[in-house]
Amino acid sequence: MSKISKKLDQFVSEKIQKTLLEDIMAKSFGRYSKYIIQDRALPDARDGLKPVQRRILYAMGQMGVNFNKPHKKSARIAGDVMGKYHPHGDSSIYDAMVRMSQDFKMRIPLVDMHGNNGSIDGDSAAAMRYTEARLSKEADYLLKDIDKRTVNFVPNFDDEEQEPTVLPAKFPNLLVNGAMGISAGYATKIPPHNLKEVIDATMALIDNPDLTDMDMLNFIKGPDFPTGGIVQGIDGIKQAIKTGSGKVIIRSKTAIEEISKSQDRIVVTEIPYEVVKADLVRQIDTLRINNNIEDILEIRDETDQEGLRIAIDLKKGADSQLMLNYLFKNSDLQISYNYNMVAILKNRPVLCGVLELLKVYIEHQKEVITNRSNFELERAMKRNHIVEGLIKMTSVVQEVIDVIRKSNNKSDSKINIQEKFGFSELQSEAIVMLQLYRLSSTDIEALMKERDQLNQEIIELNLILSNEKVLLKTIKKELLEVKNTLGDERRSLIEDEIENIKIDQKDLITDEQTIIGITKDGYVKRSSLRSFNASKEVGLKENDALLFEKEVNTLQTLIIFTNLGNYLFLPVYKIEDQKWKDLGVYINNIIPIEKNEKVIKVYAIETFKNDTKLLLTSKQGLMKQVNLTDLEVTRFNKPIRAMKLSKDDELIFVDMNELENIISISKNGYILRFETSELPLYGLQAGGVKSMALGEHDEVAVAFYAKPTDDFYFLTSRGHVIKDTVSELPKYARNRRGIILIERIKTSPHFIVSAARASKQQIKENVKVRLLSSKELLETDLQDLKYSNNKFGKKMIEDGYYIEISPSVEPETEVKVTKKVVKQEEVVPKVLEETIETKQNQKIRLSRLDLFDEE
Repeated sequence: MSKISKKLDQFVSEKIQKTLLEDIMAKSFGRYSKYIIQDRALPDARDGLKPVQRRILYAMGQMGVNFNKPHKKSARIAGDVMGKYHPHGDSSIYDAMVRMSQDFKMRIPLVDMHGNNGSIDGDSAAAMRYTEARLSKEADYLLKDIDKRTVNFVPNFDDEEQEPTVLPAKFPNLLVNGAMGISAGYATKIPPHNLKEVIDATMALIDNPDLTDMDMLNFIKGPDFPTGGIVQGIDGIKQAIKTGSGKVIIRSKTAIEEISKSQDRIVVTEIPYEVVKADLVRQIDTLRINNNIEDILEIRDETDQEGLRIAIDLKKGADSQLMLNYLFKNSDLQISYNYNMVAILKNRPVLCGVLELLKVYIEHQKEVITNRSNFELERAMKRNHIVEGLIKMTSVVQEVIDVIRKSNNKSDSKINIQEKFGFSELQSEAIVMLQLYRLSSTDIEALMKERDQLNQEIIELNLILSNEKVLLKTIKKELLEVKNTLGDERRSLIEDEIENIKIDQKDLITDEQTIIGITKDGYVKRSSLRSFNASKEVGLKENDALLFEKEVNTLQTLIIFTNLGNYLFLPVYKIEDQKWKDLGVYINNIIPIEKNEKVIKVYAIETFKNDTKLLLTSKQGLMKQVNLTDLEVTRFNKPIRAMKLSKDDELIFVDMNELENIISISKNGYILRFETSELPLYGLQAGGVKSMALGEHDEVAVAFYAKPTDDFYFLTSRGHVIKDTVSELPKYARNRRGIILIERIKTSPHFIVSAARASKQQIKENVKVRLLSSKELLETDLQDLKYSNNKFGKKMIEDGYYIEISPSVEPETEVKVTKKVVKQEEVVPKVLEETIETKQNQKIRLSRLDLFDEE
């Protein structure tokens, strides 16, 4: 056993390496990252191609599948690429080949494909066994002169073939076709540009290497997408040209057609780059269905051979510009595009601007032209040397023939010629291989003409290699040829400013009347007038009753005040439409509220743009006025503070529409009347000021605006309604206790729970009155609350909770108070004290109700 253990230990020590896992992972991921950054996902700045694209184009060039040759099966091309240069899956090779053939993805397609190569609707291409492909004319310019040692070659994955590290690229393909890719820690997103503009910018940079980033804008106006569209945002384009990073907006090209005098149609003819048309149509139709945009009647895809066309029919009377703006904002008819111009420069990923990319391209072209010139110079000199030998041979042709005839073989002939006439190895090889018919006078003249041409070519090539200006002139000449051959007009329209679209949701809502019901327990429902009129009973939870029931417009807004000093901003159109007999939606499911929060008052607001004021009163007697305009908000997904309250305080009542006086009534029956001008106007975040002095165990029950000519009705906890008149109440300053309004009895006392004013006009119209108990609702009219001889008023409901008197239909007229009433208001306060103290130091409360009997 010991021998085996020793052998095992020896094997382990020799064969197994001990390394930390994090070191292994770090090294492995580092190698992987380097590979996918340099050799997979990011394009080279010189030719603008990723390795798989370069290998596809080179393999097709080697196969002879040029633009002027017949197409070959895509499967054969993909197989050749995979077998020789790209040891990955055939699907990745074919997908790359398909993308290079799609004219809606590539500004200049590099592959010409026969068959189904996908569509702008997101359809995938047919399988590679069905399609055929060849190089496009544009790709031919990327591969041009590759056989003249213009670029470096490296062994392929199995060292059996050679592949180029970069293509000669006779135009700046990276900017023209753009690129998109994701690798480890890096991503690139370069939009396509117009070939003419990019070449003009390149030639301008060759002429003036000191051009600035902003000078580039004179040539490159911005992206030029194959799908056209409108590009907005000159600032984003400037930033991208300078830094390689920026943001623009791509908007569809649209037009508005008139179907009839009152009906329009939106027509989309160009969509943003890389937006799938079928998905866009589906998205707009989903917006129509889910968002209840009733102004869109139908959407159709009418694309045919003549071009892309999406028709959006609108209903009669619909605002076409509003609907178009809504679709721009909420669909892919308009998208944002973020530049991220990362490319491989000197084997490193770099974020760079246009100027740097063009400088790299120009340096690449210098290298390509130099390498090509060296190759052509070597070939021309070699041929010139041979031609010189052939011309020299013509003067001694007979002697040469004799020497060849006397020689034993070809090698012997070459040696003998070289020894006798002084020809070189190359010249002697050409002489012995010469056909006899070439010795005619015509061919001799051709040789002399060829010599002259070769001498001129050698001079020109030497000039290119020795003179920088001539080299740059050559690059410009070739770029100009590409521009004239391949260039086309810009497709995308550039607009300097990004249009800021603001959509008022109300503009999308159909203007119609609807019924809103809100219960005291917080259930909200919205129903059509038809459902309301057809329903015999309202759907309610047990022991619940409607606190608010009103016919409102869908464009109005509900302001719902709660006892915690908050208000809920709820547009009517946001409430789900239900049947009137349904229970409704609990308010917490619309806007989250606290568990102990309950609704106390609801108003339907048509507009916030007026001078309306609201009166807010707390249980502890704090009171303030706020402007209605302050209540308008744009975000309304949570309760908003209306009044700052202490821990034990609550908001108990809210009134609207400022009048001359404020009437405040306490739970124990005290009433105070004072001038409205005494109460300050505050913001929503503030608390109030003391409005009424409260006795021990007392609290404010209700407070409201009133005119001196008004009557008012107050509801007691025992369900009694008592009528009184404002003019009979003495006026005090704020923060007084007031006078006793209702007699206190020891057993089952009447506590005030709610109150409402009634103007002369309301009395005249005999308006409706809503009386709520803790369990039910009683609807009656004002005459039913007429004055009773009982000092505790008229018994109306089981227990009092809330009273509301409907506003008059006709506007209220101003009624002047008579002089007699004014005098009474001035005299009465002197007689009616709040309390009288007797000789025995006993305090007696005075009440105007002392003359009445007990109930």
